[in-house]
Amino acid sequence: MKIWFDILTPKQYLFFEYFVSKLRKQHKIVCTSRKYEQVNGIEKFGSINPIIVGKHGGKNNLNKLLESLNRSKLLTKKIEKWSPDLLISFCSPEASRVAFGLGIPHIAFSDSPQATAVMKLSLPYVTKLLIPWIIPKEDFKEFGINYKNIIKYRAIDAGVIIKNYKKNKQKKLNKKKIILIRPEESEAAYITKKSKTIKIIKKIVEDFPDEQKIVLSRYKDQSKNLKKIFGNNISLLSKPVNGKKLLNNIDCFIGSGGTMTAESALLGIPTISLNSVPNRIEGFLVKKRIIVRSENSDRISREIFQSLNNLENIKKKKEKAKKLVASFEDPYQILLKTMKSL
Repeated sequence: MKIWFDILTPKQYLFFEYFVSKLRKQHKIVCTSRKYEQVNGIEKFGSINPIIVGKHGGKNNLNKLLESLNRSKLLTKKIEKWSPDLLISFCSPEASRVAFGLGIPHIAFSDSPQATAVMKLSLPYVTKLLIPWIIPKEDFKEFGINYKNIIKYRAIDAGVIIKNYKKNKQKKLNKKKIILIRPEESEAAYITKKSKTIKIIKKIVEDFPDEQKIVLSRYKDQSKNLKKIFGNNISLLSKPVNGKKLLNNIDCFIGSGGTMTAESALLGIPTISLNSVPNRIEGFLVKKRIIVRSENSDRISREIFQSLNNLENIKKKKEKAKKLVASFEDPYQILLKTMKSL
C-alpha cells in the first residue's frame, strides 16, 4: 500500500514519526509538509524528511487563506501523480480537501477540537477520525463528521511522543537548576487569550537569579521581543531544538498548556500550565495532579520553588506520571485495525 502523511506542525512530526517508522517496513510511505520555521528545523533531529509543498500563512487571515488555497493546488498536482492509497493526517485542511477530491480514503487524528477553524475545514472530508479516549465525541459534533466514524484510543498523543524518546540524559555542564519556559502559540487561529508570559518571566527572573532560565520561543518576532526585554537575564532558544535532550535535562517547565506541557508532565518533570490553550488533555492532567495550572505570577513562583527543592514531591510526580504512561494502549494497533476496515 502507498500511504501519504501530511505533517504540518512539530507535534505532528514527532507524533507521526512513530507510525511512519512502523508502517514503512511493509508499505511505501510519502510524507509532505510546508515551509514553516517551526517544522523545517526539526527534521535534523528526526527520521522523516518530508517533501515541502507550499508554506505557512502566518498571522494574517488573508495570507492564511491564500497560502492554503495555493498549497491545495500544489498538493493536487503532486498527489494526483503519486496516486496514494491512503492519507493519514492530523486534520490537515489542504490534504483533506485534496484527498476527498481525488477519492483517497483519509484517516485523521485529533486531540484538538478547540481548533475550530481546522476542524471545520477538514472533518467533513475525513473517512475515519481517531481521538484520545478522554475527549467526548460530542466535542466534534458541529464539524460535519458522523459519530460512527470517530474511533477512540486509550492514550494521550504526548505519551506516544515520549515513548518514542530515547533515554539520553546527559551530565549538565554546570550545577545550576534549569527552568524552561515555553511561550504560547501566537499565530494559531484558535488563540484568544491575551499573553501573560512577559509578566511571568519577569517574576521568575526576579525570584530565581541563581537558576538558569531558558525560554524556548516560537517565532522571530517573539524572539526579538523577548531579547529586547530580558537581554542576558534569560537564555533564549529561537531555533528548533532537540526536545528529547532539552526536556531530559531540566528541573521545571512552564508552558502554555499544549503538547510540550503534556510531554513534560508525562516525563515526570514538575510542570506548570498557563492554560493559554484550554483543552481536554491539559484539563485531564491537571485533574490527575500531574500538572499545576496557574496564571498568577506569585503562585507560579511558589510552585517553581517547590519544584526545585521538594525532592519527595518530585519523586511522587515522577511515579504518578510513569504509572499513567504505562496504562496507555498503543494507538498504532488502533490505526492498523482502522486501515483494515476501509
